[in-house]
Amino acid sequence: MLPVSGNVEIAPVKTKPHIDTEVLSSISPAVLEDSYVYVHCYYNNTGDDMMLRIWKTTFLVDKATGVRTRLVHAENISFAPLWTPIPNGQPYSFLLVFEALPKSCQQFDLIEDIPQAGGFEVRDIQRNASDVYHINM
Repeated sequence: MLPVSGNVEIAPVKTKPHIDTEVLSSISPAVLEDSYVYVHCYYNNTGDDMMLRIWKTTFLVDKATGVRTRLVHAENISFAPLWTPIPNGQPYSFLLVFEALPKSCQQFDLIEDIPQAGGFEVRDIQRNASDVYHINM
């Protein structure tokens, strides 16, 4: 996330998607373990002219085994090198969809593995039966 300055390539603004998490929570955990992990991210933007993006090298990492599951889809945030402008002083949310975690996983980290400072990192996320998570960045 960076303040706007100079020439930066900005992604076109898209409408906010709706993901029905009630439907997801009604699915059997056994089915979800073989599908995807949904991470709803919330960014409390207190500044002006902020921008966000996510790198395709963002993973969920099983704490016990080190197994990495890759990011397969993102909603409401651009993939690097594009940037998503964030409304001044407004909270912002986006959705990241990952491959399934190993069935044995009980705790994991979200790591944006990038060749510069400032990558997203959320540690020690406790696994739940629905594999739908809400995290503050």
